[in-house]
Amino acid sequence: MQKRIWQSGLSILAAAALVAGCGTNNSSSGTTNTSNSGGTGNTTSTSGKTIKVGLVTDTGGLNDNSFNHLAYVGMQEAQKDLPNIQTSVVQSQSESDYVPNLSHFAQDGYNLVIAVGYLMADAVQQVAREYPKTHFLIIDDSITGIPNVASAIFQSQQAGYLAGVVAGMVQKNHLLKNINSHNTVGVVGGQEIPPVDTYIAGFQQGFHSVDPTGKVIVEYTNSFNDEAAGSQYAQNEISQGADIIFPVAGGTGIGSIKAAQSAKVYAVGVDTDQSYLAPGTVITSAIKRVDTSVFDTIKAVQDGTFKSGVNNFDLSNNGVGIAPIISSLPKSVTDAVNQAKQEILSGKIQVSTTVQK
Repeated sequence: MQKRIWQSGLSILAAAALVAGCGTNNSSSGTTNTSNSGGTGNTTSTSGKTIKVGLVTDTGGLNDNSFNHLAYVGMQEAQKDLPNIQTSVVQSQSESDYVPNLSHFAQDGYNLVIAVGYLMADAVQQVAREYPKTHFLIIDDSITGIPNVASAIFQSQQAGYLAGVVAGMVQKNHLLKNINSHNTVGVVGGQEIPPVDTYIAGFQQGFHSVDPTGKVIVEYTNSFNDEAAGSQYAQNEISQGADIIFPVAGGTGIGSIKAAQSAKVYAVGVDTDQSYLAPGTVITSAIKRVDTSVFDTIKAVQDGTFKSGVNNFDLSNNGVGIAPIISSLPKSVTDAVNQAKQEILSGKIQVSTTVQK
């Protein structure tokens, strides 16, 4: 499938404004709903059929500035660029909302239902079997053997590795103001689940490839939507000497980035280019192009080429990567990242998916 890359922070902020403007609360289901009809102004496609796409977020919600938001951006781009796409979003407030929210779209005859996140895997398998004529896409989990379910799997460890190389060079060589002598960086994870741990494992390995004696503190908040917890955990790691914080925690991670900014240390963003959250604080971001997978799957449903099974996104197809590095860092950092990327692509570097305790 053709790969579309949408990673502008401005487009994400614009999407956030749109959501804020059109959302309505549904207190009976504990969810938040938004809906839009075709962005091109067309009412019929060449086949005479409108494609209805429903997106169900996990508890992080659309304002996580991370993977839920990226899924929404990909859907909005499809609505803008493809004819006759009608979209709607339901934001889950708790894990108990997953099955009802997925079922809502299937019952209403939606052509594609998108489930954002590993935590929704059981719900997708249940609902997809109940509605075999509805297509489903799950982000970050591998579901096979169900003919109406496609999975988008990202080799996030590769992106984490590149981000770790940046952090390692900054730390080891004291390349930025306020880098201390503790030789320590911190990671704030959302939950101890594979989509989080692959990022962390890659980051650890990339960091230690440059700074073998450096320390990586890893802690989990057990939440993807608690900025206060993200701030608290980051502050704790900063108090232990960490001067670069890598949050892999959805909306919770926003609090970690703000804490780094307040402490005048640094952060590495996740999923999308998060430099706009704290300019001068976020030195780069590990990127996972959830928006690409969403756009491509919507187009496949429209074209009649939807395929079940696992679609892999990695460095080789630009499905993961790294955001532009802060301009105050020397070219040697970019050169090191480019070399690491080539060595991953060639197979010389095998990136681990296992967090080192």
